[in-house]
Amino acid sequence: MATKKLFIRTFGCQMNVHDSEQLEELLKVAGYARAESAKDADLVIVNTCSIRDKAEQKVYSQLGRYRHLKKSKPHLQIGVCGCVAQQHGERLLEKAPFLDLVIGTHNLDRLPECIARARQTGRPVVETAFRETVPSIGIPTLPAEGSVSAFVTIMQGCDNYCAFCVVPYLRGREESRGFEDILAEVNALAARGVKEVTLLGQNVNAYGKSFGGKHSFAQLLRAIGAVPGIGRIRFTTSHPKDLSDDIIACFREMKNLCESIHLPVQSGSDEILARMNRRYTSADYLDRVRRLREASPEIAITSDIIVGFPGETEQDYQKTLDLMEKVRFDTVFSFRYSERQGTAAVGLGGKVDPGEKRRRLIELQALQDRHTQEKHDSLVGRTVEVLVDGTSRNTDRDVTGRTRSNKIVNFAGGRDLIGRTVRVRIVAAFLHSLRGEMLEGEGGFPGCSSR
Repeated sequence: MATKKLFIRTFGCQMNVHDSEQLEELLKVAGYARAESAKDADLVIVNTCSIRDKAEQKVYSQLGRYRHLKKSKPHLQIGVCGCVAQQHGERLLEKAPFLDLVIGTHNLDRLPECIARARQTGRPVVETAFRETVPSIGIPTLPAEGSVSAFVTIMQGCDNYCAFCVVPYLRGREESRGFEDILAEVNALAARGVKEVTLLGQNVNAYGKSFGGKHSFAQLLRAIGAVPGIGRIRFTTSHPKDLSDDIIACFREMKNLCESIHLPVQSGSDEILARMNRRYTSADYLDRVRRLREASPEIAITSDIIVGFPGETEQDYQKTLDLMEKVRFDTVFSFRYSERQGTAAVGLGGKVDPGEKRRRLIELQALQDRHTQEKHDSLVGRTVEVLVDGTSRNTDRDVTGRTRSNKIVNFAGGRDLIGRTVRVRIVAAFLHSLRGEMLEGEGGFPGCSSR
Protein backbone atom coordinates (compact mmCIF):
# COMPACT_ATOMS: atom_id res chain seq x y z
CA MET A 1 0.00 0.00 0.00
CA ALA A 2 1.32 3.46 -0.89
CA THR A 3 2.22 5.71 2.04
CA LYS A 4 -0.38 8.36 2.76
CA LYS A 5 0.79 11.95 2.81
CA LEU A 6 0.11 14.50 5.53
CA PHE A 7 0.39 18.29 5.49
CA ILE A 8 -0.10 20.35 8.68
CA ARG A 9 -0.57 24.13 8.61
CA THR A 10 0.03 25.66 12.03
CA PHE A 11 -1.24 29.00 13.34
CA GLY A 12 -0.25 30.48 16.68
CA CYS A 13 2.40 30.17 19.35
CA GLN A 14 5.11 27.68 20.30
CA MET A 15 2.54 25.53 22.07
CA ASN A 16 0.60 25.15 18.82
CA VAL A 17 3.80 24.34 16.98
CA HIS A 18 4.49 21.55 19.45
CA ASP A 19 0.88 20.33 19.24
CA SER A 20 1.46 19.96 15.50
CA GLU A 21 4.64 17.99 16.14
CA GLN A 22 2.65 15.67 18.38
CA LEU A 23 -0.08 15.29 15.73
CA GLU A 24 2.56 14.40 13.16
CA GLU A 25 3.99 11.77 15.52
CA LEU A 26 0.51 10.25 16.04
CA LEU A 27 -0.17 10.13 12.32
CA LYS A 28 3.25 8.70 11.53
CA VAL A 29 2.23 5.64 13.58
CA ALA A 30 -1.02 5.56 11.56
CA GLY A 31 0.97 5.33 8.32
CA TYR A 32 1.29 8.94 7.22
CA ALA A 33 4.45 10.62 5.98
CA ARG A 34 5.03 14.36 5.69
CA ALA A 35 4.04 16.06 2.43
CA GLU A 36 5.99 19.07 1.20
CA SER A 37 2.81 20.96 0.33
CA ALA A 38 -0.96 20.68 0.65
CA LYS A 39 -1.35 19.82 -3.03
CA ASP A 40 0.71 16.65 -2.47
CA ALA A 41 -1.27 15.52 0.58
CA ASP A 42 -4.02 12.97 1.25
CA LEU A 43 -4.76 14.68 4.58
CA VAL A 44 -4.50 18.39 5.44
CA ILE A 45 -4.71 19.47 9.07
CA VAL A 46 -5.09 23.13 10.04
CA ASN A 47 -3.96 23.52 13.65
CA THR A 48 -5.51 26.73 14.87
CA CYS A 49 -5.25 29.63 17.29
CA SER A 50 -8.11 31.96 18.22
CA ILE A 51 -6.55 34.07 20.97
CA ARG A 52 -7.04 37.11 18.71
CA ASP A 53 -9.57 37.79 15.98
CA LYS A 54 -6.85 38.31 13.36
CA ALA A 55 -5.45 34.82 14.01
CA GLU A 56 -8.89 33.29 13.59
CA GLN A 57 -9.55 35.15 10.35
CA LYS A 58 -6.28 33.80 8.93
CA VAL A 59 -7.61 30.29 9.54
CA TYR A 60 -10.76 30.95 7.51
CA SER A 61 -8.73 32.49 4.72
CA GLN A 62 -6.49 29.41 4.60
CA LEU A 63 -9.49 27.07 4.60
CA GLY A 64 -10.88 28.90 1.58
CA ARG A 65 -7.74 28.00 -0.35
CA TYR A 66 -7.97 24.35 0.67
CA ARG A 67 -11.61 24.23 -0.43
CA HIS A 68 -10.53 24.86 -4.02
CA LEU A 69 -7.87 22.16 -3.66
CA LYS A 70 -10.45 19.61 -2.55
CA LYS A 71 -12.51 20.20 -5.69
CA SER A 72 -9.64 18.81 -7.75
CA LYS A 73 -8.83 16.05 -5.21
CA PRO A 74 -12.11 14.55 -3.93
CA HIS A 75 -10.30 11.94 -1.80
CA LEU A 76 -8.49 14.68 0.16
CA GLN A 77 -9.48 14.90 3.83
CA ILE A 78 -9.33 18.29 5.54
CA GLY A 79 -9.45 18.79 9.28
CA VAL A 80 -9.36 21.68 11.74
CA CYS A 81 -7.77 21.08 15.15
CA GLY A 82 -7.07 23.26 18.16
CA CYS A 83 -8.70 26.37 19.55
CA VAL A 84 -10.90 27.42 16.61
CA ALA A 85 -12.24 23.86 16.44
CA GLN A 86 -12.89 23.90 20.19
CA GLN A 87 -14.60 27.30 20.07
CA HIS A 88 -16.93 26.70 17.16
CA GLY A 89 -17.38 22.92 16.98
CA GLU A 90 -20.13 21.90 14.57
CA ARG A 91 -20.71 25.54 13.63
CA LEU A 92 -17.47 25.34 11.66
CA LEU A 93 -19.26 23.04 9.22
CA GLU A 94 -21.66 25.87 8.40
CA LYS A 95 -18.74 28.10 7.35
CA ALA A 96 -16.71 25.26 5.83
CA PRO A 97 -19.06 22.38 4.86
CA PHE A 98 -16.22 20.63 3.02
CA LEU A 99 -14.43 19.80 6.30
CA ASP A 100 -14.04 16.16 7.29
CA LEU A 101 -12.74 16.68 10.82
CA VAL A 102 -13.23 19.18 13.65
CA ILE A 103 -11.07 18.12 16.62
CA GLY A 104 -10.90 20.20 19.81
CA THR A 105 -8.04 20.74 22.24
CA HIS A 106 -8.85 17.79 24.53
CA ASN A 107 -9.18 15.25 21.71
CA LEU A 108 -6.02 15.52 19.63
CA ASP A 109 -5.01 12.00 20.65
CA ARG A 110 -8.19 10.71 18.94
CA LEU A 111 -7.27 12.11 15.55
CA PRO A 112 -6.27 8.78 13.91
CA GLU A 113 -9.54 7.06 14.85
CA CYS A 114 -11.54 10.14 13.77
CA ILE A 115 -9.82 10.11 10.37
CA ALA A 116 -10.75 6.46 9.90
CA ARG A 117 -14.35 7.08 11.00
CA ALA A 118 -14.78 9.99 8.58
CA ARG A 119 -13.34 7.91 5.75
CA GLN A 120 -15.62 4.95 6.51
CA THR A 121 -18.86 6.89 6.98
CA GLY A 122 -18.29 9.67 4.47
CA ARG A 123 -19.55 12.14 7.09
CA PRO A 124 -17.68 14.81 9.07
CA VAL A 125 -16.49 13.86 12.56
CA VAL A 126 -16.67 16.49 15.32
CA GLU A 127 -14.97 15.85 18.70
CA THR A 128 -14.89 18.84 21.05
CA ALA A 129 -15.96 17.50 24.46
CA PHE A 130 -13.73 18.38 27.41
CA ARG A 131 -12.29 15.37 29.24
CA GLU A 132 -11.07 14.91 32.82
CA THR A 133 -7.53 14.48 31.56
CA VAL A 134 -5.82 15.50 28.33
CA PRO A 135 -3.83 12.50 27.02
CA SER A 136 -2.30 14.46 24.15
CA ILE A 137 -0.07 16.54 26.47
CA GLY A 138 1.91 13.38 27.15
CA ILE A 139 2.54 12.31 23.55
CA PRO A 140 6.36 12.08 23.35
CA THR A 141 7.80 13.63 20.22
CA LEU A 142 11.35 12.89 19.17
CA PRO A 143 12.70 15.55 16.82
CA ALA A 144 14.47 14.79 13.58
CA GLU A 145 18.00 13.47 13.74
CA GLY A 146 20.45 16.30 14.25
CA SER A 147 17.94 18.63 15.94
CA VAL A 148 19.56 20.93 18.47
CA SER A 149 16.50 22.01 20.44
CA ALA A 150 13.06 20.63 21.30
CA PHE A 151 9.80 21.60 22.96
CA VAL A 152 8.44 19.68 25.97
CA THR A 153 4.86 20.24 27.13
CA ILE A 154 4.64 20.20 30.92
CA MET A 155 1.04 21.36 31.40
CA GLN A 156 -2.06 22.58 29.60
CA GLY A 157 -4.91 24.94 30.40
CA CYS A 158 -5.24 27.91 32.71
CA ASP A 159 -7.15 28.75 35.90
CA ASN A 160 -6.59 32.52 35.83
CA TYR A 161 -9.55 33.69 33.72
CA CYS A 162 -8.05 36.99 32.64
CA ALA A 163 -10.87 39.15 31.31
CA PHE A 164 -9.49 39.32 27.75
CA CYS A 165 -8.43 35.68 27.35
CA VAL A 166 -10.24 32.66 25.86
CA VAL A 167 -7.62 30.07 26.91
CA PRO A 168 -9.48 28.65 29.96
CA TYR A 169 -12.60 28.19 27.82
CA LEU A 170 -10.76 26.54 24.92
CA ARG A 171 -7.90 24.69 26.64
CA GLY A 172 -9.69 23.95 29.91
CA ARG A 173 -8.47 24.07 33.48
CA GLU A 174 -4.83 23.62 34.42
CA GLU A 175 -3.53 20.07 34.15
CA SER A 176 0.08 19.28 34.95
CA ARG A 177 1.84 16.40 33.29
CA GLY A 178 3.52 13.77 35.48
CA PHE A 179 6.94 14.71 36.86
CA GLU A 180 8.59 11.41 35.95
CA ASP A 181 7.01 11.40 32.47
CA ILE A 182 8.55 14.78 31.73
CA LEU A 183 11.98 13.69 32.96
CA ALA A 184 11.77 10.53 30.86
CA GLU A 185 11.06 12.60 27.75
CA VAL A 186 13.90 15.02 28.48
CA ASN A 187 16.30 12.11 28.98
CA ALA A 188 15.17 10.63 25.65
CA LEU A 189 15.76 13.96 23.94
CA ALA A 190 19.23 14.25 25.46
CA ALA A 191 20.06 10.73 24.27
CA ARG A 192 19.10 11.84 20.77
CA GLY A 193 21.56 14.73 20.92
CA VAL A 194 19.21 17.58 21.85
CA LYS A 195 21.09 20.30 23.74
CA GLU A 196 18.27 22.72 24.54
CA VAL A 197 14.71 22.17 25.77
CA THR A 198 11.90 24.70 26.04
CA LEU A 199 9.21 23.81 28.58
CA LEU A 200 5.72 24.77 27.46
CA GLY A 201 2.46 25.59 29.21
CA GLN A 202 -0.13 28.33 29.37
CA ASN A 203 1.19 29.17 32.85
CA VAL A 204 4.30 27.12 33.62
CA ASN A 205 4.72 28.79 37.02
CA ALA A 206 1.59 26.94 38.18
CA TYR A 207 3.07 23.54 37.33
CA GLY A 208 2.21 20.93 39.95
CA LYS A 209 -0.79 22.70 41.49
CA SER A 210 -3.29 20.38 39.76
CA PHE A 211 -1.90 17.37 41.63
CA GLY A 212 -1.59 19.00 45.01
CA GLY A 213 1.80 20.65 44.74
CA LYS A 214 3.78 17.42 45.20
CA HIS A 215 6.28 18.82 42.73
CA SER A 216 6.71 22.53 42.04
CA PHE A 217 7.94 24.18 38.85
CA ALA A 218 11.21 25.08 40.53
CA GLN A 219 11.73 21.43 41.52
CA LEU A 220 11.05 20.39 37.92
CA LEU A 221 13.57 22.93 36.63
CA ARG A 222 16.25 21.64 38.97
CA ALA A 223 15.54 18.00 38.03
CA ILE A 224 15.79 18.77 34.31
CA GLY A 225 18.94 20.76 34.99
CA ALA A 226 20.55 17.55 36.25
CA VAL A 227 19.90 15.60 33.02
CA PRO A 228 23.28 14.94 31.33
CA GLY A 229 23.59 16.59 27.92
CA ILE A 230 20.95 19.28 28.42
CA GLY A 231 22.99 22.47 28.31
CA ARG A 232 20.17 24.99 27.99
CA ILE A 233 16.69 25.20 29.51
CA ARG A 234 14.04 27.75 28.61
CA PHE A 235 10.33 28.01 29.45
CA THR A 236 7.21 29.89 28.43
CA THR A 237 4.81 31.34 29.46
CA SER A 238 4.99 32.76 33.01
CA HIS A 239 2.26 34.60 34.89
CA PRO A 240 3.78 37.36 37.07
CA LYS A 241 1.58 36.57 40.07
CA ASP A 242 2.97 33.02 40.23
CA LEU A 243 6.65 33.90 39.79
CA SER A 244 7.89 32.61 43.16
CA ASP A 245 11.12 33.31 45.00
CA ASP A 246 12.08 29.68 44.37
CA ILE A 247 11.71 30.06 40.60
CA ILE A 248 13.71 33.30 40.66
CA ALA A 249 16.42 31.53 42.69
CA CYS A 250 16.77 29.00 39.87
CA PHE A 251 18.13 31.78 37.65
CA ARG A 252 20.84 32.45 40.25
CA GLU A 253 21.69 28.81 40.98
CA MET A 254 21.28 26.85 37.73
CA LYS A 255 24.05 27.11 35.15
CA ASN A 256 21.93 25.66 32.35
CA LEU A 257 18.82 27.79 32.91
CA CYS A 258 19.12 30.46 30.22
CA GLU A 259 19.09 34.13 31.19
CA SER A 260 15.78 34.78 29.48
CA ILE A 261 12.17 34.99 30.62
CA HIS A 262 8.87 35.91 28.95
CA LEU A 263 6.80 37.70 31.59
CA PRO A 264 3.61 39.26 30.16
CA VAL A 265 2.65 42.50 31.90
CA GLN A 266 -0.28 43.48 29.56
CA SER A 267 -0.60 47.01 31.01
CA GLY A 268 1.23 49.49 33.23
CA SER A 269 -2.00 50.85 34.74
CA ASP A 270 -3.25 49.34 38.00
CA GLU A 271 -6.81 50.24 37.07
CA ILE A 272 -6.57 48.36 33.78
CA LEU A 273 -4.74 45.43 35.38
CA ALA A 274 -7.64 45.12 37.84
CA ARG A 275 -10.19 45.23 35.01
CA MET A 276 -8.15 42.56 33.24
CA ASN A 277 -8.24 40.40 36.41
CA ARG A 278 -4.45 40.05 36.36
CA ARG A 279 -4.15 40.02 40.19
CA TYR A 280 -0.96 42.04 40.49
CA THR A 281 -0.12 45.75 40.37
CA SER A 282 2.51 47.56 38.34
CA ALA A 283 4.56 47.83 41.54
CA ASP A 284 4.31 44.06 42.02
CA TYR A 285 5.54 43.55 38.48
CA LEU A 286 8.45 45.96 38.86
CA ASP A 287 9.43 44.22 42.08
CA ARG A 288 9.62 40.88 40.25
CA VAL A 289 11.75 42.46 37.53
CA ARG A 290 14.07 43.86 40.19
CA ARG A 291 14.45 40.47 41.88
CA LEU A 292 15.04 38.71 38.57
CA ARG A 293 17.82 41.13 37.70
CA GLU A 294 19.36 40.78 41.15
CA ALA A 295 19.42 37.00 40.67
CA SER A 296 20.60 37.18 37.04
CA PRO A 297 21.99 40.58 35.98
CA GLU A 298 22.20 39.59 32.30
CA ILE A 299 18.63 38.28 32.08
CA ALA A 300 16.61 39.27 29.01
CA ILE A 301 12.99 40.08 29.84
CA THR A 302 10.31 40.02 27.15
CA SER A 303 6.63 40.74 27.56
CA ASP A 304 3.13 41.03 26.09
CA ILE A 305 1.18 44.30 26.11
CA ILE A 306 -2.40 45.03 25.05
CA VAL A 307 -3.42 48.58 24.11
CA GLY A 308 -6.99 49.82 23.96
CA PHE A 309 -8.48 47.49 26.56
CA PRO A 310 -11.99 48.67 27.54
CA GLY A 311 -11.70 51.65 29.86
CA GLU A 312 -8.08 52.46 28.99
CA THR A 313 -7.68 56.23 29.11
CA GLU A 314 -4.77 58.22 27.73
CA GLN A 315 -3.45 58.39 31.30
CA ASP A 316 -3.63 54.59 31.62
CA TYR A 317 -1.81 54.21 28.33
CA GLN A 318 0.92 56.63 29.42
CA LYS A 319 1.44 54.51 32.54
CA THR A 320 2.20 51.58 30.26
CA LEU A 321 4.81 53.65 28.42
CA ASP A 322 6.26 54.71 31.77
CA LEU A 323 6.56 51.09 32.86
CA MET A 324 8.30 50.24 29.58
CA GLU A 325 10.82 53.02 30.22
CA LYS A 326 11.52 51.63 33.70
CA VAL A 327 11.86 48.00 32.65
CA ARG A 328 13.51 48.40 29.22
CA PHE A 329 12.22 45.11 27.82
CA ASP A 330 14.35 43.24 25.31
CA THR A 331 11.27 42.60 23.16
CA VAL A 332 7.54 43.18 23.51
CA PHE A 333 4.75 41.42 21.65
CA SER A 334 2.10 44.12 21.48
CA PHE A 335 -1.47 44.03 20.22
CA ARG A 336 -4.60 46.09 19.92
CA TYR A 337 -7.32 44.70 22.18
CA SER A 338 -9.36 42.15 20.25
CA GLU A 339 -12.78 41.25 21.66
CA ARG A 340 -13.24 37.49 22.10
CA GLN A 341 -16.72 36.12 22.62
CA GLY A 342 -17.24 34.39 25.95
CA THR A 343 -14.69 36.45 27.87
CA ALA A 344 -15.55 38.83 30.71
CA ALA A 345 -14.21 41.86 28.84
CA VAL A 346 -17.05 41.64 26.30
CA GLY A 347 -19.41 43.11 28.90
CA LEU A 348 -17.14 45.96 29.95
CA GLY A 349 -17.90 49.56 29.04
CA GLY A 350 -15.46 52.17 27.82
CA LYS A 351 -14.64 50.71 24.43
CA VAL A 352 -11.68 52.49 22.83
CA ASP A 353 -11.97 53.92 19.32
CA PRO A 354 -10.20 51.67 16.74
CA GLY A 355 -8.23 54.60 15.37
CA GLU A 356 -7.03 55.49 18.85
CA LYS A 357 -5.99 51.89 19.49
CA ARG A 358 -4.02 51.95 16.26
CA ARG A 359 -2.26 55.21 17.22
CA ARG A 360 -1.32 53.88 20.64
CA LEU A 361 0.02 50.64 19.21
CA ILE A 362 2.20 52.41 16.63
CA GLU A 363 3.64 54.74 19.26
CA LEU A 364 4.25 51.91 21.72
CA GLN A 365 5.96 49.74 19.10
CA ALA A 366 8.21 52.62 18.08
CA LEU A 367 9.28 53.03 21.72
CA GLN A 368 9.98 49.33 22.06
CA ASP A 369 11.99 49.31 18.82
CA ARG A 370 14.25 51.97 20.35
CA HIS A 371 14.69 49.92 23.51
CA THR A 372 15.40 46.72 21.54
CA GLN A 373 17.95 48.47 19.35
CA GLU A 374 19.65 49.92 22.44
CA LYS A 375 19.87 46.43 23.97
CA HIS A 376 21.38 45.05 20.77
CA ASP A 377 23.79 47.97 20.35
CA SER A 378 25.11 47.34 23.87
CA LEU A 379 26.26 43.88 22.79
CA VAL A 380 28.54 45.13 20.00
CA GLY A 381 32.13 44.28 20.91
CA ARG A 382 31.10 41.70 23.48
CA THR A 383 31.77 37.96 23.24
CA VAL A 384 28.75 35.70 23.68
CA GLU A 385 28.01 31.98 23.58
CA VAL A 386 25.94 30.93 20.59
CA LEU A 387 24.30 27.53 20.22
CA VAL A 388 24.33 26.97 16.45
CA ASP A 389 21.04 25.53 15.23
CA GLY A 390 21.18 25.84 11.44
CA THR A 391 22.25 27.73 8.37
CA SER A 392 21.26 31.35 7.81
CA ARG A 393 18.16 32.13 5.77
CA ASN A 394 20.12 34.61 3.67
CA THR A 395 23.18 32.59 2.66
CA ASP A 396 24.44 29.06 3.19
CA ARG A 397 27.88 30.53 3.91
CA ASP A 398 26.55 31.67 7.29
CA VAL A 399 25.21 29.76 10.24
CA THR A 400 22.74 31.02 12.80
CA GLY A 401 22.07 30.42 16.44
CA ARG A 402 20.92 32.01 19.67
CA THR A 403 22.65 33.48 22.66
CA ARG A 404 21.69 32.38 26.15
CA SER A 405 19.51 35.51 26.29
CA ASN A 406 17.70 34.31 23.14
CA LYS A 407 19.19 36.79 20.66
CA ILE A 408 19.61 35.59 17.07
CA VAL A 409 23.21 35.76 15.81
CA ASN A 410 24.39 35.14 12.23
CA PHE A 411 28.06 34.57 11.42
CA ALA A 412 30.30 32.90 8.84
CA GLY A 413 30.69 29.16 9.38
CA GLY A 414 30.00 25.70 8.03
CA ARG A 415 27.30 23.14 8.75
CA ASP A 416 29.73 21.19 10.91
CA LEU A 417 29.08 23.81 13.61
CA ILE A 418 25.38 22.90 13.94
CA GLY A 419 24.75 21.56 17.42
CA ARG A 420 27.87 23.19 18.81
CA THR A 421 28.21 26.12 21.18
CA VAL A 422 30.84 28.61 20.08
CA ARG A 423 32.14 31.94 21.29
CA VAL A 424 31.24 34.77 18.95
CA ARG A 425 32.19 38.44 19.05
CA ILE A 426 29.28 40.71 18.12
CA VAL A 427 30.26 43.15 15.38
CA ALA A 428 26.94 44.65 14.28
CA ALA A 429 23.47 45.06 15.77
CA PHE A 430 20.13 45.17 13.96
CA LEU A 431 16.58 45.35 15.26
CA HIS A 432 15.85 41.64 14.90
CA SER A 433 19.28 40.01 14.91
CA LEU A 434 22.99 40.40 15.55
CA ARG A 435 26.03 39.90 13.33
CA GLY A 436 29.05 38.16 14.77
CA GLU A 437 32.48 36.74 14.08
CA MET A 438 33.49 33.40 15.56
CA LEU A 439 36.66 33.69 17.59
CA GLU A 440 39.73 32.13 16.03
CA GLY A 441 40.45 28.60 17.24
CA GLU A 442 36.82 28.00 18.11
CA GLY A 443 35.82 24.57 16.84
CA GLY A 444 32.81 24.51 19.04
CA PHE A 445 32.27 22.42 22.12
CA PRO A 446 29.34 20.09 22.87
CA GLY A 447 28.39 21.54 26.24
CA CYS A 448 26.89 24.96 26.81
CA SER A 449 26.73 25.33 30.54
CA SER A 450 29.21 28.14 31.15
CA ARG A 451 27.76 31.51 31.96
